[in-house]
Amino acid sequence: MTHSIDENEFPHIAQLNYLNHAAVAPWPRCVATAVSEFAEQNALVGAQHYPRWMGTEIKLRQRLAQLINAPSWDDIALLKNTSEALSVVAYGIDWQAGDNIVTSDQEFPSNRIVWESLKQFGVELREVDLTSAASPEQALINTMDSNTRLLTISSIQYASGLKMNLAPLGHHCRTNETLFCVDAIQSLGAVPFDVQAIDADFVMADGHKWMLGPEGLALFYCRAERRDQLKLNQYGWHMVEAIGDYDTRSWTPANSARRFECGSPNMLAIHALNAAIGLILETGIETIETLLLARSAHMIKIISGNPRLTLLTPAERGRYGGIVTFHAAGVDQQKLYLQLMKEEVICAQRGGGLRFSPHYYTPLAQLDFAFEAINGILAKI
Repeated sequence: MTHSIDENEFPHIAQLNYLNHAAVAPWPRCVATAVSEFAEQNALVGAQHYPRWMGTEIKLRQRLAQLINAPSWDDIALLKNTSEALSVVAYGIDWQAGDNIVTSDQEFPSNRIVWESLKQFGVELREVDLTSAASPEQALINTMDSNTRLLTISSIQYASGLKMNLAPLGHHCRTNETLFCVDAIQSLGAVPFDVQAIDADFVMADGHKWMLGPEGLALFYCRAERRDQLKLNQYGWHMVEAIGDYDTRSWTPANSARRFECGSPNMLAIHALNAAIGLILETGIETIETLLLARSAHMIKIISGNPRLTLLTPAERGRYGGIVTFHAAGVDQQKLYLQLMKEEVICAQRGGGLRFSPHYYTPLAQLDFAFEAINGILAKI
């Protein structure tokens, strides 16, 4: 099947080999246009059309709910970033001394530091070695016990690119009344994601990676029956049920996930992310996954055929998403990374090697060019 890509949405393609969507993605043209139009409107009439802006906010929540198959857009909160969402969960739970949290040893600091901070309450963090495990999921499950209050895991690991099979983890948590938290920042906008199919209680993800939006705005999904179970630590005018009724002295937290949003929304970022998610849904997440996995498979084939490169990302179908990480023999990885950046191959140094993360629209020719550049650098050593 042939999939058409509107390259007009991605003007940077003409001059840049951008292989770093797992960090911060370049904006599509529709996002830049949304920001420009919002800025122009602010300059000319200020907040005259604020009710319209609120309509865009609602549309974004609806689109995000559709992207992750949430039961309702009432389950979606708009927070500043993944770290804030993780903190809402970590400091919302009523921990008891002796509780433990299970996670992996590959997590990005955002999904590690906040749980380590709970040591002050007598909570143990158990980090599972996923690399040596025959089944990463079973290794996590085997580490859980009757005192495990929460399992927290990234859907795709930021450095190794390992894609987790989340459904059995969620089902185990549901059966054993354990909370299930998923950092989905390396999945949303890249591969299909279904909060109901995986039995997730909490899901969070910034919009500036695979969702092609701006920094400063993140999705936070909270299962409806868990909302009252999270103690609130931030308060303000935006998190009350009777939002907009500024004269009343009595208040209650919003019944929806908006209860986790204490103050004024980031309307600029809301307009930008709304445009980005609109593009993703219009393209189709299944189409995006097909195109993206084809690019990952293309890179894996090149790496596997080069004796000086060692693949660090699992090559098994279903175990990788858009991240492919590898190590180059006989060269300092930092020097190789810096040289690639000089040659305008935008990538990252992660997990003991180099991480390439194209998106669905990245031309295959640019991937070939990137590896030719590596061969040229290695040939000079």
